[in-house]
Amino acid sequence: MPEDTPLDAAHAAMEAAPEDDQVRLRFYERLADAELFLLLAQEATGDSLTPEIFDLSDSRFVLVFDREERLSRFTGGAAAYAALPGRVIAGMLAGQNIGLGLNLDVSPSSFLIPAPAVDWLAQTLGQGPEEAEARLVEVLAPSGLPDDLLRALDTKLALAAGLARRAYLAAVVYDDNSRGHLLGLTGTAAGAEAALARAVNEALVFSGIEAGALDVVFLADSDPLTARLARVGLRFDLPQAAARTARASLAPGSDPDKPPILR
Repeated sequence: MPEDTPLDAAHAAMEAAPEDDQVRLRFYERLADAELFLLLAQEATGDSLTPEIFDLSDSRFVLVFDREERLSRFTGGAAAYAALPGRVIAGMLAGQNIGLGLNLDVSPSSFLIPAPAVDWLAQTLGQGPEEAEARLVEVLAPSGLPDDLLRALDTKLALAAGLARRAYLAAVVYDDNSRGHLLGLTGTAAGAEAALARAVNEALVFSGIEAGALDVVFLADSDPLTARLARVGLRFDLPQAAARTARASLAPGSDPDKPPILR
């Protein structure tokens, strides 16, 4: 019997608690993070994609699947597709009045996501963190943080394999007497700061926590603040990056600076 996927579990939880905003946010978080297989009308050419578009009543949808075999089961055989993160697909579709058909007829998470929800997801993912400067005067053990935020941080950092080595979460006091929480990341890979900051910001957004409730700083192992955070902070060890085999079908969208073009 095929194993349920993270999207299956998130969808089942959302269906079981339709009034629970946190559970619904968690589903969309899983959708954004997942690698999805987008059904194409023809093979991709460079960074240009032509999705198969289905008209249902007065709405249009493209079809995505969270397993390659689910796409094959739907089409009944080989079909052109592009494997892309859900966040990339949402960004491609934003503002075009096109929704997402997820795992239609092939899994428990079969679901039609209307165009306004796709637009909302793209807009939410596009909200980046804000830069600020303040002098830190005290570092304390973290306290009072919602379990949803801790879970979301743990998930996001686990997905950031190879981008950093370790993170410490602590409560802090600044020189203007403001208080908050700080996530200090060490062993950060060159150029990974923006992606990590976005990941932490998304953990806040999809936890329902107000933006700005958590600050992020990138530190060297030798920085005195690293030692202070290590003494009292909650520690997260990020996984090492695994070697990945390149596939032609993954080419569109593989470079975050060159998103695929929807045609």
